[in-house]
Amino acid sequence: MKELLEVIAKSLVDYPESVDVTEINGEEAVTLELRVAEGDMGKVIGKRGRIAQSIRKVMQAAASRENKKVIVEIK
Repeated sequence: MKELLEVIAKSLVDYPESVDVTEINGEEAVTLELRVAEGDMGKVIGKRGRIAQSIRKVMQAAASRENKKVIVEIK
């Protein structure tokens, strides 16, 4: 799942080399922390958070195929 989030984020930003995804395995869910360059935050979040919402939905769909729960944090 980490790789999927990296591919999605790198396709959205101007500085793909600054995309960093950290995977934290918790008891109930997997947390993915997405870090991008400060200038790219708007591109990842989108107007009214629509792109961020879409990213989270895609990641939830991918996680459900593996019977897992996922939380995406954008930092």
